[in-house]
Amino acid sequence: MTASSSGARRVAITGLGVVAPAGLGKQDFWTGLLGPGACSGRSVEIEDWDPTPYFENPKAARRADRVEQFSLAAAGEAFEQAGGFDAIGVDASRFGTIFATGVGGLHTLEEQIQIRLEKGERRVSPFLVPMMMTNAAGAAISMRYGLRGPNETITTACAAGSHAINYAARLIKWGIVDAVATGGSESAATLTALAGFGNMTALSSSGVSQPFASGRDGFVMGEGSAVLVLEEWAHAEARGANILGEVLGGASNADAHHITAPAPGGVGAIACMRSALAESGIDASDIKQVNAHGTSTPLNDAAEADAITEVFGPNAVPVVSTKGVTGHALGAAGALEAAALLLSMDNALIPPTANTLEADGDMAIDLVVGEARPWTPGPAISNNFGFGGHNGSVVIAPAS
Repeated sequence: MTASSSGARRVAITGLGVVAPAGLGKQDFWTGLLGPGACSGRSVEIEDWDPTPYFENPKAARRADRVEQFSLAAAGEAFEQAGGFDAIGVDASRFGTIFATGVGGLHTLEEQIQIRLEKGERRVSPFLVPMMMTNAAGAAISMRYGLRGPNETITTACAAGSHAINYAARLIKWGIVDAVATGGSESAATLTALAGFGNMTALSSSGVSQPFASGRDGFVMGEGSAVLVLEEWAHAEARGANILGEVLGGASNADAHHITAPAPGGVGAIACMRSALAESGIDASDIKQVNAHGTSTPLNDAAEADAITEVFGPNAVPVVSTKGVTGHALGAAGALEAAALLLSMDNALIPPTANTLEADGDMAIDLVVGEARPWTPGPAISNNFGFGGHNGSVVIAPAS
């Protein structure tokens, strides 16, 4: 059973844009995913970032936090690929913006706190609030393209990107809107945030992200943004759009177990993946790739590996984590990993799990390591699990 045969409208992906440490733009991002890995230290960030090409003037760029700057850069590429707002041809009131972030403009907040402490309250920027608020990135996309449909921001920690994409797709399936700009953006590697993550032992002490490796010891903070343009399938076909893929379905649930640790055995993740498959109208055997959350933390990787084995069987489906290259971009992770899936389908290659030579011997997963693996693209699932017990899975298929 497909989404269309269940009575729901199908959801086409017609635009994709990416900004990440692995590369600016989707092509450089893909090249970066095939490389040896870029995660070292406590964080991996976009070097020499220049936001001015994405704004009307330098002043406008300075009035946007990095998290908003990234989102507008990624949105520009996504809308260009989709043909632009006018070519998409959807009434603005039926074009939504469903976006994700974990913490929003944390750089701005930390900078302005320091200014207040050193120079007093009157020196705090009047742009602090619009720059730090978590909905700023999605709001900026909505305003730039005149999208007057639902404009909502999801902040379910590291599951937010997957949640946003699936919610956006549901709005189209249910006939509430005809198109959505969705995805996520994050730039949270401030000194205070890194200290907090480090002191709770979430960050890698070795400075290397090694997803699913026996020596994994924590994640490396990443940043970036990915934006997808979704359209109702029949509309996209009628206008002759280049359809990149299809969002079949997804799911969201909660572990209800612990504020930071996953439920033992990955029971929440198991239920989430099975619900995503059910909504997508496919069986576990139909999945041809798992883009794992794979943060390189001991408990999360173990729980996710157990969940993947339970749902799909031992060593039954290729598994990859791209965080060895991108770092962990928190609320933007699901968007970046959905982008990686689409590019994997387009190139008929599964990128390797960087920095990992082989999966932990206690794990029965077919982890792609060493070099990219050729595959025949088919339905694939992307997982993201966040602090607070949030679980999210999205199922994406090649265009057909």
